[in-house]
Amino acid sequence: MRKLVLLATALFTITALQAQWVNNPSANTFIANCESSAGEIRVATSPDGGTFVQWTSMSDNGWSPKLQYLDAAGVPQWGNDGVHITTPNLATWSPGYALAALSDGSVVSLFRSVEAKHWVVKINADGSTPWGTDGMMLFDGEGGGRSELLAGDDGGFWALGTDMDISYLQYVDADGTLRPMATIADFTKKCTNGKLVPANNGVFVVYAKQTLQGYTNYNKEIYVAGYNKDGERIYPETLLLGQQTVGMSYIHYAISDGMGGSYVFQYHNGIGDVYNVYVTHFNENGAPTIFEPNGVAVHQPDQNSYFITAYPTVDPISHDLLLVYRQTDSYSQSQYKIWINRITATGEKPWGDGILVLDNGTTQCGGLRIDAFEYGEGFSVIYHKAVSGAYQETIEATGFDMDGNVVWNTQMCRSTYPKTGDENTSGFHNGQNIVAWVNAQDGGLYGQNIGWDGTMGEVTPPTPPAPCDPPTNFDGEYIYTDEMFGAMVSWEAPNPTPLHYNLYRSDLKEVIEIGPEFNSYFEELAPGDYLYKLTAVYEDCESEYALTQTGDDYLFITVTSVPENTSEKIATVTGIYTMSGQRLKTINNKDLSEGLYIVQGLTAYGKPLTRKLIVK
Repeated sequence: MRKLVLLATALFTITALQAQWVNNPSANTFIANCESSAGEIRVATSPDGGTFVQWTSMSDNGWSPKLQYLDAAGVPQWGNDGVHITTPNLATWSPGYALAALSDGSVVSLFRSVEAKHWVVKINADGSTPWGTDGMMLFDGEGGGRSELLAGDDGGFWALGTDMDISYLQYVDADGTLRPMATIADFTKKCTNGKLVPANNGVFVVYAKQTLQGYTNYNKEIYVAGYNKDGERIYPETLLLGQQTVGMSYIHYAISDGMGGSYVFQYHNGIGDVYNVYVTHFNENGAPTIFEPNGVAVHQPDQNSYFITAYPTVDPISHDLLLVYRQTDSYSQSQYKIWINRITATGEKPWGDGILVLDNGTTQCGGLRIDAFEYGEGFSVIYHKAVSGAYQETIEATGFDMDGNVVWNTQMCRSTYPKTGDENTSGFHNGQNIVAWVNAQDGGLYGQNIGWDGTMGEVTPPTPPAPCDPPTNFDGEYIYTDEMFGAMVSWEAPNPTPLHYNLYRSDLKEVIEIGPEFNSYFEELAPGDYLYKLTAVYEDCESEYALTQTGDDYLFITVTSVPENTSEKIATVTGIYTMSGQRLKTINNKDLSEGLYIVQGLTAYGKPLTRKLIVK
């Protein structure tokens, strides 16, 4: 795909709900009352810019989820205590909870009951529950382990659950209709820890196949398969990462690449007994594009160091993976450094062994998060930084451009009380990113926004980039007349009109620049096979490749120098072109000035035909 050419301490005193995103790192935004032991905080942004925050803590019905909704200005909408999912009875340990904001402005929460069944509750922005306070049971009562959710494009969502041996996938429509369930199983191995990423016309499930190795380790492989909304497999099961012996607590992660495929990574010590992060990638058809059987190591292995706790984002322009991860010493795990690195879809590492963000010596740091700005100008890294003892932390943020250069630093929370951080950030929407945490000292749930320019409080959204649309309906054919032969390609122009088009030929190193007034091109060629790709070039960017009507981003034209039937005649003219490939507005020969033209048309029997025309 083409890239850009240019490229103080917060006191827990709750009064009326007047909170909003503040620009004061000593007094962050209050979200809700909770408990000092609360955790498993998840954040999701709705289409209108509001933010759903979920946390779990002990209640009368077990270790159960509570939620709060904040509008785009950061004002809580569901009271001081949020909404508590009180039924059914829930397990007193954490089997994994999931949260997803839907395209209709609602949110769904998925969790496991004490009877080892998965339940999902839908909550609208006004706090109402259209499927009832109990919600619905999924997977026909199966799969009482980990949970995953992924919003669909129609107000529905994908749900995934596992009973630690078999995984279950189900799509739920916006009205609560349950689609048929898909079962992912291998009777010789456990199929677990699935991750959901979007696929063309469906979803990809990235899951592990494991067998127990000793008491605490697993022999683990990672696979991907694609399914449609009716539970039918549309992309075959494919091995992504080969077998490694890993600790049972080390799971894998997946993130969409924005092109229909996904990056997959995990960190483990299965190679050389040194912890490192290993990355692979598959394309829109579920086929691997990184062919290292164990993936690409994000950092050069070092017997004295562990590289762990990675967190991902994807550059929306280059579609490269950006990872933030922590380095600690292998002997005592008492040294703390934070790194970032970039990995392409084919496994290259433009930044080598990465860029050092922070060397915190023997003082702890963690809570690593990385988020690309929505229009591709850069990204931010957020982390908790201990300052005086293991549990006294500030929250820091650093902005980078896409070359890895620091452009701003912001302290998001200056108060050093102990914090329980979130499982994820909201990601950048309308120019701002949201983080949340629990004050583990007094039990308040707090949050803070951070803008793409490092500001907090009132954030000015960035100006959207000008459109960078590719041409459409890319088409082409072999042209033969009685005096010449070659290839003709054509397309429909995007709006707005680009500065020019780039037509890439053969090995894609040959580039033909075509003016914006043209929507076709002809060239005489020697017999052979020719590959063409086409882009539109604007002031600040070059578009993706133009697609044909069949969805391909290339044309393959064979020039043979052999006519089909030169005795046939054109009965109906459909188009007249200059020798440079420009389509003329007329189809009447009488309107043509002296010169050489290419005429396309149909025979009396409707057969397409091309002929050369000389006007004298």
